[in-house]
Amino acid sequence: MAASGEVSSGQFRTVPLPESQLDFPGEPYSVSVLKVGYCRALTEDTFKADGSITLIQGPTTILVDTGGPWDRDFLLKSLKDRGLEPGDVNLVVGTHGHSDHIGNLGLFPAAKLIVGWDISEGDTYCPSGLAEGHAYCVDEHISVVPCPGHTGQDVSVQVAGTFAGTLLVAGDLFECCSDEDSWRALSMNAEKQEVSRREALRTADVIVPGHGPPFRVTRR
Repeated sequence: MAASGEVSSGQFRTVPLPESQLDFPGEPYSVSVLKVGYCRALTEDTFKADGSITLIQGPTTILVDTGGPWDRDFLLKSLKDRGLEPGDVNLVVGTHGHSDHIGNLGLFPAAKLIVGWDISEGDTYCPSGLAEGHAYCVDEHISVVPCPGHTGQDVSVQVAGTFAGTLLVAGDLFECCSDEDSWRALSMNAEKQEVSRREALRTADVIVPGHGPPFRVTRR
């Protein structure tokens, strides 16, 4: 039987990391989960939710998801605690268009934006290749990867070279480590998302999900 929180599926096993393990140093990029996302039912039909917010620091300073508008002050303080102002962020990636993931884009008018499959600098939109299924390479260590299913244009951010291995900031491709009984109900296209999830499990060593703490992936 799997340990508490551990999920085993075929050739993959996912294991939640300690909730205190939110920093993943590396070279040349380090990753810090500024806020762990959550989703909690209030009644049968309503729930409270907020998306994970992740900072990637290295040659390019990258923010993956900005939380909801209610996270504005928290986000600004979290950046300031790390010696950063919004203008220091070079790239902001919104993994998809839900309000709990892109609620603070307006704090970063000078940054390049990737939201879903759109890439823009100011009001200028650039080709990305994401709609054709190609990864968008920031550099040799960072890639923005299309992973549709939860919505039609989800993306994840893959970071190579952390001390924990290859890390994937996955948005709502994964709700949390133990989401096997819940993710399909939240998916626009479960068949596509299943393909995207298996590719993530095949390639990532650590995954930052949209609504839970990071977890480790092991392959049998």
